[in-house]
Amino acid sequence: MENARLAQRIRAFRKLKGYTQTAFAETLGISVSILGAIERGTRRPDARLLKQISEALFIDETELVGNEGDGKETY
Repeated sequence: MENARLAQRIRAFRKLKGYTQTAFAETLGISVSILGAIERGTRRPDARLLKQISEALFIDETELVGNEGDGKETY
């Protein structure tokens, strides 16, 4: 999955769950600047952080990354 699409999904799910960037970054134990870079698509979360993000949002990782290649969004 390209970074921009993943970034959009992370940002959308974060907002849907009512988290500010600051609160979500604190929940994840990362800085706001790192979260901002992830949400802009300039930084890709590693597998560990991606799992942590999905758990904090109470969604399955596959729901977070979507259905790659089909062009359909699930949020």
